Amino acid sequence: MMALMILVTAAPVRAMGLLRDADAEYALQQVAAPVLKAAGLSPTRVKILIVNDSSLNAFVVGNDAIFINYGLINKIPRADMLQAVIAHEAAHITNGHITRRVTNLGSSRTIAGLGLALAAVAAAAGAGDAAAGLAVGSQGAAQRSFLKHTRAEEASADQSGVRYLKAANISTKGMVDMLEIFRGQEVLSENRQDPYLRSHPLSRDRIRNLQGFTASDKGPRASDADYWFARAKGKLSAFTRSPKWTLNRIGESGYQDIAKLREAVAQHRNSNTKKAMRAIDTAIAQRPNDPFLHDQRGQILIETRNFAAATNAYARAVNLAPRNSLLLAGYGRSLLASGNVTKAKTVLERSRSIDFRDGSMLRDLSVAYAKSKQPGMASLITAERYALVGRMTDAKIHSKRASGLLPRGSGPWQRAQDVLIASERATKRRK
Repeated sequence: MMALMILVTAAPVRAMGLLRDADAEYALQQVAAPVLKAAGLSPTRVKILIVNDSSLNAFVVGNDAIFINYGLINKIPRADMLQAVIAHEAAHITNGHITRRVTNLGSSRTIAGLGLALAAVAAAAGAGDAAAGLAVGSQGAAQRSFLKHTRAEEASADQSGVRYLKAANISTKGMVDMLEIFRGQEVLSENRQDPYLRSHPLSRDRIRNLQGFTASDKGPRASDADYWFARAKGKLSAFTRSPKWTLNRIGESGYQDIAKLREAVAQHRNSNTKKAMRAIDTAIAQRPNDPFLHDQRGQILIETRNFAAATNAYARAVNLAPRNSLLLAGYGRSLLASGNVTKAKTVLERSRSIDFRDGSMLRDLSVAYAKSKQPGMASLITAERYALVGRMTDAKIHSKRASGLLPRGSGPWQRAQDVLIASERATKRRK
């Protein structure tokens, strides 16, 4: 189920979100896995998260996630080019560029400039057990400075990235082809450049050096990543482009099941439920044990208020992938909509135990606790949800309420105290 999770950002201050979708995230992890392994990073620990932004950008703010704008994924034509982006960002992690930056900021007054944006994004990446604990002041210039790499760091990341690609037997031509997308933008004023170029300085020397590193490469070679890249791009473009655009390009991925998945999304967005169901059922017939196709079936059904059938679809998805937090969240949502509050609460808590950074799941869990006549827990989950998105004033209100309702000294009470303390610190920094 594709869901938008809003985060606070600066530079200038605006809303930024993560597109949380089990299918797309899994597909991107498959694309990234050989690169991350070659870099000495764990594919299960380093997440690839999708930013709800149509501009071209990718960045890291911690050691546990690589953020890629959906606009960049939609723009790139090949898997090896996306793998080159991931290799480059992984190199910023392994070469210590982010760790040094955080350490330097931690010992200086400018830490207040990072803002709730990076705190929330870092939490979404898994950088801490409570986003609120990272809450700081918000200044756009400091955030831009934090994200912007030096030319020396870029050269270092290029060399390391090429090494990772070679070790994973992935064409290094993708890195040069990726930079060619931005060729010519370096002469534009900064406010007219794509965000990627503003944070990843480009120069003729950089391109020339990369061409030297990749001169002997014979070019792209087929791999499983081609399918998973097409799957992620197909799903994202179907949700972020108009249904008419998608329906006119259904077969461009080259895979029948992806074509039917895209058709299902487009027809669902056109409110043509019968055609959407026929398309997703055809895709499922081709890949019956694919949990994410059952997830998409569940989304179509729940959004057309067929709650019982949606619950069955999500149950099948969870049965096939029982540790996927986003699938569990969808299952819990359908159970809640069906009126099975007790089971919904159990499933949603299981989702939260795996990944607490899903705002939609937290909203549903707070509703489940409220319907179960557990107002203290409902307030606690609401406080954590507000803290996650940087709404610290609201987090403070609900954490105070939770603290007064929960048994003093209990685990949930301590969680409420953690949010309360962090929200009070954030309030003081803004004064």
